[in-house]
Amino acid sequence: MLAIPLSYVTQRPMPELPEVETVRQGLVPVLEGRKLARVTARRPDLRIPLPKGFAARLTGRRVEKLTRRAKYILAHLDGDEILLMHLGMSGRFTVHGSQSENGLGPHDHIVFETDAGDSVVFTDHRRFGLMTLLRAQDAEKHKLLANLGPEPLSNAFSPAYLDGALKGKRTPIKAALLDQRVVAGLGNIYVCEALFRAHISPKRSASTVPGARSIILVEKVKRVLEAAIKAGGSTLRDYKHTNGELGYFQKTFSVYDRKGETCVTKGCGGRVKRLVQSGRSTFYCAKCQR
Repeated sequence: MLAIPLSYVTQRPMPELPEVETVRQGLVPVLEGRKLARVTARRPDLRIPLPKGFAARLTGRRVEKLTRRAKYILAHLDGDEILLMHLGMSGRFTVHGSQSENGLGPHDHIVFETDAGDSVVFTDHRRFGLMTLLRAQDAEKHKLLANLGPEPLSNAFSPAYLDGALKGKRTPIKAALLDQRVVAGLGNIYVCEALFRAHISPKRSASTVPGARSIILVEKVKRVLEAAIKAGGSTLRDYKHTNGELGYFQKTFSVYDRKGETCVTKGCGGRVKRLVQSGRSTFYCAKCQR
């Protein structure tokens, strides 16, 4: 039996936008346009309880399309409902050509079987993942989505927008960019990388970024995310694509997880440092990031 994992498991951090987008893209050919012939919930909860009648409400429904909002995957169903999914720290989807209950492990919690004969299994050892059902018309007002900032790859995330969002903010720019209310989907890895490419110190006050710096920063955020998606995300432990290959963006890290190494900026000569901000590791070059 062919099993193709779509997982993102790291030392501790949540999957970030490129990894979630890679998982979404891997699920599209299996789920989009397919009817869910059978759905099995092998436990009543993940991070939160599953909605009442979860499996029955999904069985027989067609997945019209799969989208992403921030770090969530949204399965738009016929009948005006949306299945909202979050991987948590260790959640992963595995696609099987066929699947039986006998082949499932203790951490395989949700099974989606399609009318094409494929099975998609959601596995989550730590149970920090999440699945819930929303009415499509109310989705943008749902508490998990209502306060999210713009998508960083959208036109809405512009220098003008960022200038307004950072105005008067005294928090470090690193913390501001990790605030999902400012911009949706960014995480620790890609904020570190984008700030390095923009030559902005993660310790710089967010209120001092608007202007020329924000123009550069918006561009670098977009370029870093696009490159990471193209590379299939970052494999820090055992994340793989739908074809079983590893993500490769970690091979191009400039600062993340490179403490003590020489800065890659030509002529800099500095070394990558690590500091802790808001309980998270920040990697940067103090010599070329100001």
